[in-house]
Amino acid sequence: MVKKAYAWDQGATLDEHSRRKHKILREYFYQYIVVRCQNPQQTKFRLAVVNGFSGGGRYACGAAGSPIIFIEELQRALEAVNLRRISQGLGKVEIECLLIFNDSMPGVTQMLQEFCDPLVGAAKVTCPDLHLDIAYSNKEFEEAYPVIKGIIAGRFRNVIWNLDQCGHVQVDVATINEIMRSTPSVEIFYTFAIDSLLTFLSRTNPGLMAKQVRHLDINPADLRAIDGIVSNESWLGAAERIVFEAFHSCASYVSPFSITNPKGWRYWLIHFANNYRARQVYNDVLHDNGTQAHFGLPGLHMLHYDPEKEGGLYLFEAEHRAKAKLKLIDDIPRFVSESGDAMLVGDFYAAAYSATPAHKDDIHGAMLGSDDLEVRTPAGGVRRMSHQITVRDTLRLKNQRSFFTYFDKLT
Repeated sequence: MVKKAYAWDQGATLDEHSRRKHKILREYFYQYIVVRCQNPQQTKFRLAVVNGFSGGGRYACGAAGSPIIFIEELQRALEAVNLRRISQGLGKVEIECLLIFNDSMPGVTQMLQEFCDPLVGAAKVTCPDLHLDIAYSNKEFEEAYPVIKGIIAGRFRNVIWNLDQCGHVQVDVATINEIMRSTPSVEIFYTFAIDSLLTFLSRTNPGLMAKQVRHLDINPADLRAIDGIVSNESWLGAAERIVFEAFHSCASYVSPFSITNPKGWRYWLIHFANNYRARQVYNDVLHDNGTQAHFGLPGLHMLHYDPEKEGGLYLFEAEHRAKAKLKLIDDIPRFVSESGDAMLVGDFYAAAYSATPAHKDDIHGAMLGSDDLEVRTPAGGVRRMSHQITVRDTLRLKNQRSFFTYFDKLT
């Protein structure tokens, strides 16, 4: 099922779930630029941004659509980066960015270009270190994809795709897989309505559907009409498992969280990445906003629970973070013990971030707050401050520790 597209020519209405999604996109993209321009030796950063369903640029209320958000945040982030570098006695960084905006309706793309042209012209004057090049396309996304892929291949290692479709079927899972294997430094923001995904999966994988909703006493055949259950917390947990099972093989780090909405968890914004640092930053942005929802465990194994007995609502807010900290204090030493008695913090990140909604500060706090762990510096000293923990540090189980591993084996 394909949802009705926005009527941009009549003044598109900005729905609440889109407003929340745009806030996440804006803040993450700003952090993305800041993080990627931290190398003191760096003088240039090159990237491509692909908006597969770009829309008309601005909503009836005047709010910016995602293409304008990308332009605005590129400029804002680069200015912040260079101000900091100047204060540190470093040279400036230049950014070269190719923006590819695709929409199936030519009139909508013309509207978008009329909004973008003045912004690009102004950026040349106010931010001369930002070099923007925009390419416009008017095709259905799957038809446009081979052309876009050809433009990017061999020219850009850093690529962000924003696939904000209506419904679910406008982007093939095979395309997501191919994109995520195109370069190590690629990320996707992927939006869809859960009812569209369920309709698709009920036809293609009925066994998965039956397994994931068995505990809800729901007939998989009835899932096309989900209006009565979208606000149920147990339903959120089942839907999250369905989403994760459908997409977890597409990338090393998949964030299967829905957009928080008082009217029910109907819309999903998934972030795909191949690097733990991207997932780490994304988790932290979610906690700064509280705009997405997770049902499951708050520690390192978010979906490893019995849906009939365990699991709870996690809204990336302060009260839920408090529960996460307690769980992490127990989870992290267990995680380390599975590899032996020590592991590099960088290796811990790479393994743990594939299945945790936790904030970086809560993970660091739990590392130092555990009675079973210590954090050693490369020189052999003991870390005392959580904000000083680095990827080169070592997580080490203490010689005298609780017997949690052996106790688990006996119970």
